[in-house]
Amino acid sequence: MYFWFVVVLGFSACGLSAAPASFESAKKVASRVYSAEKQEFYCGCAIRWQAGKGTPDLTSCGYQVRKNGPRASRIEWEHVMPAQQFGSPLSCWQQGGRKQCAAKDPLFQQMEADLFNLKPAIGEVNGDRAHYRFGMLPNAKAAYGQCPVKIDFQARLVEPRAQIRGDIARIHFYMADKYGIVLAKAQQQLFMAWHQQDPVDAAELQLQQRIAQQMGHANEFVTGKKHWVLNYQVSRFGLVGTAMRSVGVSPASSASAFVKGNKNSKLYHLSHCSGYGRIAERNQVIFASEQQARDAGFSLAGNCKAIAGQSAGD
Repeated sequence: MYFWFVVVLGFSACGLSAAPASFESAKKVASRVYSAEKQEFYCGCAIRWQAGKGTPDLTSCGYQVRKNGPRASRIEWEHVMPAQQFGSPLSCWQQGGRKQCAAKDPLFQQMEADLFNLKPAIGEVNGDRAHYRFGMLPNAKAAYGQCPVKIDFQARLVEPRAQIRGDIARIHFYMADKYGIVLAKAQQQLFMAWHQQDPVDAAELQLQQRIAQQMGHANEFVTGKKHWVLNYQVSRFGLVGTAMRSVGVSPASSASAFVKGNKNSKLYHLSHCSGYGRIAERNQVIFASEQQARDAGFSLAGNCKAIAGQSAGD
């Protein structure tokens, strides 16, 4: 879910022009940034880089192929916050999914190319992870030999190795803050715990600095300038210019753009409505505006109408 208005914090016009404009260009830049890292994200396997392509050394981390040998033999670029999570609230996603968004929507293109959200991953793990959310899976077994990542395909959850959990948390904080993406309460609590358990180290800080040189701004949850707390008030500093126009919402209308629908009741709620926080995550449909919700066949919830009526009579 998104609030669509302009708040520009912490980077300049020259910084904006430095950022990759597409996922394809971002992958090329990321290959240069990570060439000094030489370690795959999820399993910690060594990587050999050649002509911008990465090949994992599976024996270096005791990796065992689960099912897809060809993808296990190559490095792919993983969106730590899945494209579905940041893309599905956009109208382009509802019109044609990720392919439509990548071709037509400037905001999605910006988010898809954000270098702070990209990590080099073994292709098989990247494919298996899909768009699953992160969580703890105490009863699951590692699926890739000595690589400690766990995936529950029925629950659609992934448990990453302990050494990267804080990194994952701070990436989600950054994406939520920059683009106004809502993290469910349970997600926030999990990531806040991971942030504490796996604090920023020198390697993460150095990598952040290299990425910041390309993006034109820092991940301030890594530098320590920002600190996430429950129900953190996001800055939405990434919603500027064409990104905002791509969803067709003006600054004046942004106050009504906080919209969450219930796919069972076909009712939508605004952030001030009593039913807003009661919708189970599996039933949520996120909209960029009330008009988008109405176009999708949703109606304003009764408790929102009651609030509106009280306000009008005051």
